[in-house]
Amino acid sequence: MLEKEPSEIRSYFKEYGYHFAKSVYSVDEIQSMEKDFDRALGQILDTEKRPNARWGGKLMDEIDGGDSVLLHTHNIQSYSAVWLNAFMKSEFLDVAEAILGPDIILHHSKLFCKPPEKGSPFPMHQDWQYFPSVKDTMIAAVIYVSEATDEMGCIRVHPGSHKLGRCQGTMGNGQNAEVTDNFALDEGTVLEAKPGDVLFFSYFTLHGSMPNQSGKTRKSVLVQMYAGDDEIEADNMHTNVRLVLRGWNRLATRANVGEIR
Repeated sequence: MLEKEPSEIRSYFKEYGYHFAKSVYSVDEIQSMEKDFDRALGQILDTEKRPNARWGGKLMDEIDGGDSVLLHTHNIQSYSAVWLNAFMKSEFLDVAEAILGPDIILHHSKLFCKPPEKGSPFPMHQDWQYFPSVKDTMIAAVIYVSEATDEMGCIRVHPGSHKLGRCQGTMGNGQNAEVTDNFALDEGTVLEAKPGDVLFFSYFTLHGSMPNQSGKTRKSVLVQMYAGDDEIEADNMHTNVRLVLRGWNRLATRANVGEIR
């Protein structure tokens, strides 16, 4: 059951660019999800030399001094059925539906692990340039596997910044100094979370995070979704899974779902 009525969620999201859903997953569910999170992470570390996905650039160096670590992989649902089932949970999709409508398409997911003491930050940025959609319906949902305190580098947002729309040069590299200066990371709203919480936000919402300076590992999974009547533009920089989580993909064709003739 939703904490708020769908109309309230939709209205708040439209005004502020995010919605924080509390206790979407139970303690037992999170324990199972964390077990497979750790298993996927172990598999990555077994098959690759320590894969540091830390961003580069001037803004990153200013925040972490050039020395931090982020462990990461795309599409955890390709590792684990537990995680696919997590994306299909009705309480999770009910919130997504309040924002996107009845047709919900998975674009991709990401596992993020910020190690203790030197887990990587993220400069303030927008996500849209990585996977722009024609109708700009793309949203993110961050599922918290562990707690995320300010000391652990939890997400910070600038409420209402989604109303800026498409701002070029806002991928976290510091190219758009006007946005960086006006929406500083250290002035963002701190959104601490507990395991089982989910943060939903627009891909226009300016967001970032400080380094994990605690003695604990910060674990989360980000889920990118868009509406079933939207489509991804040609300069998409990520795999578009096109998995229908709820409803119908109105723009599916033999060609774009990958049928081989």
